[in-house]
Amino acid sequence: MKIIINSKYLPLKNEIEQLILNYHTQGKLLVKGARNSIKTNFLNEKEVNLKYFAKLGFIKGLIYTFFRPSKAKRSFEYANYLLEHQILTPNPIAFSEDYKNGLLAESFYISDHINYDFTFRELIHDPLFSERDLIIEQFTEFTFKLHEAKVNFLDHSPGNTLIVKRENSKYDFYLIDLNRMKFENMSIEKRMDNFKKMWISKHMVKVIAKKYAELSNVNEKKLFDLLMQSSQQFKRKIAKKKYLKRKLKR
Repeated sequence: MKIIINSKYLPLKNEIEQLILNYHTQGKLLVKGARNSIKTNFLNEKEVNLKYFAKLGFIKGLIYTFFRPSKAKRSFEYANYLLEHQILTPNPIAFSEDYKNGLLAESFYISDHINYDFTFRELIHDPLFSERDLIIEQFTEFTFKLHEAKVNFLDHSPGNTLIVKRENSKYDFYLIDLNRMKFENMSIEKRMDNFKKMWISKHMVKVIAKKYAELSNVNEKKLFDLLMQSSQQFKRKIAKKKYLKRKLKR
């Protein structure tokens, strides 16, 4: 098993190895996906998250051994990139890769655990959420900062930003689920398209367009039109997929 550890945590190498080795028998399950899962556990007295990227088949094992970095490695490296650009994400602690017969079999990513207050999803479902528009404006500033740092976050969706309320109506935004990113200069069209998975309403589009226009010096109406078009196209695409899925089940 190969383990890469953040230099700050090198004195805890043995403890980190034990967390990984005991993942399937210890810790509290936080998220259970179709293939991957996340547990919380304690590294000494610090609560941490361990994300398990499940065993790979032969083809994916080949791909992630010879052609692409593992999801765990990307998560670790991308977290460091974000923090270097003053973009919040749970502090990266370590990642590990386990190989069988020369091919990547499974991997782990370990980071700080964030006790957050809510995610963007709550803002979607509750139009009367306290300080809703203010939070959306600050989230827009957060996304603008991402774009300025050349981060195209491909999984920019309602559950992938943890929101923590601070004093004086200030909110912190922590990016999670980091393994799908592109680092590139983004056109204004691509920037607006990056909001499409947030499942935003027309009112939310107005708030985002206005704030992003202030930050970017791009015409507000242009941004509104781009946001509406991209958001509606995405919603239609998802609705079509759900319809076809239901139809196939009949």
